[in-house]
Amino acid sequence: MEYSDILHNLKKGIYHPIYLLQGEEAYFIDELSDYIEDNVLTDAEKGFNQTIFYGKDSDPVTIVEASLRFPMMASKQVIIVKEAQSLSKIETLTSYAEKPLASTILVLAYKYKTLDSRTKLAKAIKKNGVLFTSKKLYENKIPGWIDGFLRTHNYTITPQAALLLTSYLGTDLSKIANELNKLVIAVKDTTKITPEHIEKNIGLSKEFNILELQNALGEKNVLKANRIINYFGANPTLNPIQKTVAGLYFYFSKLFTYHFLKDKSERNVAAELRVHPFFVKEYVSAAKRYSPTKLYEIMGILREYDMKSKGFNVSTMVETGELQKEMIYKILH
Repeated sequence: MEYSDILHNLKKGIYHPIYLLQGEEAYFIDELSDYIEDNVLTDAEKGFNQTIFYGKDSDPVTIVEASLRFPMMASKQVIIVKEAQSLSKIETLTSYAEKPLASTILVLAYKYKTLDSRTKLAKAIKKNGVLFTSKKLYENKIPGWIDGFLRTHNYTITPQAALLLTSYLGTDLSKIANELNKLVIAVKDTTKITPEHIEKNIGLSKEFNILELQNALGEKNVLKANRIINYFGANPTLNPIQKTVAGLYFYFSKLFTYHFLKDKSERNVAAELRVHPFFVKEYVSAAKRYSPTKLYEIMGILREYDMKSKGFNVSTMVETGELQKEMIYKILH
C-alpha cells in the first residue's frame, strides 16, 4: 500500500492488526506511526491500552505477550515498537504475525532498513496486515512534494520558491516539513509562498544562491556570476564549495543530456531532465550557449575542484572562496 492510502484508511477508522513500516525515508514512517499513536485511542483509553516499546530495549517475546492481551474498556489496544530495526531476533515475531489478535494494532517502525521480502515474517505481515516500504524521494520530486504538503495547509508555492527550498534543504523530508511548518505560521499576508517569504523567514538569500548562480552561468552573465560567487566566498558556512560543485554538476549534466535528446518537445525535455516544465525554456536557452564539448570540459573542471576542495592537487592551503572563483572563471572562459 502507498502512504496516502494507508493514511486515508487510518483517518476512516480502517485498521489492520499489524503494520510493518520500513525503509530509508523516516518521515513517512514517523507520520504513520505518530498518527496511530495520537488518534486511534482516546486519551482515556491510552492509559491501559497503549504501549510503546523501543527496539534496543525490548525483545520479541515481551512484545508478543503484550500484543496477545485483550484491551480494557476499549475496542482496540495499540502496541508501537519504535526503532524496530534494533530489535534482536525480530523473526521471532513470525508466529504472532501469522495469527495476529484482531483487537491489537501492532506497529513496527523499522527505519532505514527493509526486511527481506522472502522471509516468513515479511510474508505473514503482508498477508495479515500492512507492509509499507518508505522510499527516499529523488531531488526532482521534492518541489512537487513541497507543493503537495503546503496544499494540505491551504497554501501554494511558486515553482521558483519550491526549487529554492529544495536546493537549500536537500531531500530530508523531516527537515523540509519543519521549515514549511514555520513558513505556514509566519506567512499571514497571503496563501502563496514566494522566494521573498523564504528569504525573510528562513534566511536564504533569493539573490545569492545556487539557483541564481546556475541561471547566471546559463546566461553567461559574467558580472552576476562573479557577484554571487564573491558572496559565497564571504559566507562559506552557508555556501560550502562542495555544495556549489554538486549543484553545478547536476545543472551542467542536464544541459549535456539535452543535446542528445531526440525528442526536444517541452514535455519530453521536462521528463528526461527531471525538471519542472516552468524551467524548460531556461535549460534550452542555456544549452544553446554551451556545446557538448564545452559541457564535457566543465564537468571535468567540477571534478577537479571537488578534489581540490578536499586537499588533493593543491600545494598550499587555499581558501575555498578563491577556489570557487577560479572554478567559475574556468567555466565561463
